[in-house]
Amino acid sequence: MTTFESGNICLHKIEEFIWEIPRSGDMLVPARIFASENLLEQISQDKTLEQLKNTASLPGIQKYAICMPDGHQGYGFPVGGVVATDANNGCISPGGVGYDINCGVRMIKTNLTYHDLHGKEESLGEILFNKIPTGLGKGGIVKTTLNDVEEILSLGVEWALHNGYASPEDLDFCEDRGRRNDADPTKVSRRAKQRGMNQVGSLGSGNHFLEVQRVVEIFREEVASSYGLFQDQIVILIHTGSRGIGHQTCTDYLRKIEVEHADLLSQLPDKELASAPSGSQLAADYYAAMCACINFAWTNRQMITYAVRMAFEELFDKSWQDLEMNLLYDVAHNIAKKEFHIINGHKRELFVHRKGATRAFPIGNKALPGAFRKVGQPVIIPGSMGSDSYILRGGVGSMNLSFGSTAHGAGRILSRTKAKKLFNASDIQAELKEQNIYVTATLDATISEEAPGVYKDVSEVVHVSDSLGIGDKVARTYPVVNIKG
Repeated sequence: MTTFESGNICLHKIEEFIWEIPRSGDMLVPARIFASENLLEQISQDKTLEQLKNTASLPGIQKYAICMPDGHQGYGFPVGGVVATDANNGCISPGGVGYDINCGVRMIKTNLTYHDLHGKEESLGEILFNKIPTGLGKGGIVKTTLNDVEEILSLGVEWALHNGYASPEDLDFCEDRGRRNDADPTKVSRRAKQRGMNQVGSLGSGNHFLEVQRVVEIFREEVASSYGLFQDQIVILIHTGSRGIGHQTCTDYLRKIEVEHADLLSQLPDKELASAPSGSQLAADYYAAMCACINFAWTNRQMITYAVRMAFEELFDKSWQDLEMNLLYDVAHNIAKKEFHIINGHKRELFVHRKGATRAFPIGNKALPGAFRKVGQPVIIPGSMGSDSYILRGGVGSMNLSFGSTAHGAGRILSRTKAKKLFNASDIQAELKEQNIYVTATLDATISEEAPGVYKDVSEVVHVSDSLGIGDKVARTYPVVNIKG
């Protein structure tokens, strides 16, 4: 198949796993989708392709509007979207980041094997569920004042370090060392800060989770060894973001942009693409506020890390240091960052919007910690609570093909409303328990909404990434215990 048609959109196959929507109408650049034919068929079932095409009309967009193989419909931008705009003569769009600013993932390693945990899964699940607040309105691991929130917005994970909830090494293995220096807490509204109070160290609801996993397959032994991964190892994956503070900040700035830059909005094909022009005060304010929320999300995941370490200490009667519960990496997948990329042979500063997409920098990139410059950045790709997850490393093709990006997960194929009608929570829990996967959630509805059948095949998503060289397979993991909001 060399072409694919969906409604009035026709895609042309450029090469294996690369499909292009040619430039037409208001598009300033072509749009590209990285997908197998099967994944492309799934992606085409909602408004993903239309949304991707619309993003190609954003001022200052460079090269292509891109959709990853886990793409699905989002707010303005498709989830799985990567759009790079000129930081000096383009724009920045809150829809290209999303409401959950710095939703992301981190993986904690251990020196335990599955044999060490087997038989204790339910006990561990109970301890974790009791220690880590999940769902809406459940509070955080620590009570925080408005002043604490201000400090977290400014300092990021350094706040956790100063207060005894992190080790210096935790900062070394977090993207940007867990702190965006461009953050300005004064650009975050009081209402947003109030929503963030007492949510520091919480999973939230929806697709957020904490999952204990076992390493079941190694693809690149040398890279896995450098990451500290080994066969049958127990690892912990944390997936959450900036909670209410990020949601409110996105809402605040969308409303401001709609008023102050209505002229630009009127030229765009979808009001959900509301953008602030590069160089405008509102673009600078949003970027500073977004960076502050990024810091909050990294601190949130760090506090959960602290609680996970305490849970393992309780169950195994050893210190977390003796259990070698060190970070593999923490990486964002809802973010817009100023980065330099080569465009037509020239180095240019861009706003790289990654909306449900993961940074995937390759070997030698100076933005990476020294430990990863010789092997490439770890990339963490969660599946569903009943399927594999993957650890990749940034591929050498990523800088040219995808602005140093790859997929962020499996990607939904069913809405939450449809999922609740199709899947029964008790049945899912029972089926997963037969597979030695123990799932606990605050609400039964969450289990139905996040059933394994709701998602694309993560292995197929990862195969596309690996084949294109934007994210290389390193290891595969499988769930043992899953905690959801």
